[in-house]
Amino acid sequence: MPRRFPKSAVVWQGGFILLLVFALVLAVRNIDANLARAGISVSFDFLSSHAGFDINESLIPVSSESSYGEVLLAGAINTVVLSLICILGATFIGVVMGVLRASNHYLGVRLALVYIEVMRNLPKLLILLALFLAVINALPPVRQSWALHDMIFLSNRALYFPALEAGSGMRLLIVLACLWPVSIFVLGKVARRIQDASGTVYPVFWPVTGVLVAVVAASVLFGWADYPVSYPMLQGFDFQGGHRISIQFLVLAAALSIYHGGQVAELVRGAIEAVPNGQFEASRATGLSFLQMMRLVVLPQAVRIVVPPMGNQYLNITKNTSIALAVGYSDLVSVMTTSINQTFRPIELMTLSMGVYLVICLAVSFAVNAYNARVSSRGG
Repeated sequence: MPRRFPKSAVVWQGGFILLLVFALVLAVRNIDANLARAGISVSFDFLSSHAGFDINESLIPVSSESSYGEVLLAGAINTVVLSLICILGATFIGVVMGVLRASNHYLGVRLALVYIEVMRNLPKLLILLALFLAVINALPPVRQSWALHDMIFLSNRALYFPALEAGSGMRLLIVLACLWPVSIFVLGKVARRIQDASGTVYPVFWPVTGVLVAVVAASVLFGWADYPVSYPMLQGFDFQGGHRISIQFLVLAAALSIYHGGQVAELVRGAIEAVPNGQFEASRATGLSFLQMMRLVVLPQAVRIVVPPMGNQYLNITKNTSIALAVGYSDLVSVMTTSINQTFRPIELMTLSMGVYLVICLAVSFAVNAYNARVSSRGG
């Protein structure tokens, strides 16, 4: 039956919502009046104007001739990419350290304990700056870059490596990359239905991956697609060709992954300890090793416990990417700050930035909630 709310609760909640709307309208009108008295009007027309500044790293082509809208889009994309990398890194480190913390290994438990306590009690900005200074001082300048087979180069400016140029091969790889998760999802559902009906288990991940890799290999052997590769070459004061990842990005990804890995590790440890002791005893009685017990018995049950608080950590990671400004990485906040200094449009730019962060965080929250609903319905 649908849940019924008391009439008094509906009245109070409706009144509270009306009060919030009234306060919001009053605040907007007050801000608009103050701006009008100061001769300032709110307008987003400047987004089509030339930005006049370049950013140090972007996944889309931008330059000083690009508009403010284009450089803001590039900064937003940088923020999304950095967030995804840090989420993956923090999850991997946190799971490993959380399992060590919950184990009976003398050295592993104490190593994980020290790591977790240090990361939980140090400011993330301090970790970032310390790691950035250490890397900058340890790595050589561009002309003395460390080289690996004259194809991969590392300096205190960036990591340079060969890159696949645009062509038929690139298009094929993009199509296969899109087909890969769709094929795994669809065939996985079919395999689960067959398993439920007959008990026969059919693997999905490796066969699908193998078929796609075979398609790529066949396209190379039979010349179905071209795969032109651009190699980095030192010309003047920097490398030309190939692709590069800035040291700022690498340090940011490492610092945030390491910092939040400590937070995630405690969540994983708590989830593992919440699994009933009978599950551990039954696993040992059947002769499973520690890693088998964790992979097959404990972690699948711990996932249902750890996913909701992990969502909060993922949101924190996304918002904490804003400290990229401290090391000069061109994320959304960095581009926004530069744009404000040039356009004197703080209200519009801050509103846009808040909207972008809100959309990103809502997307992360939706993904986590969807996965949580899935594992809860399946029982782990």
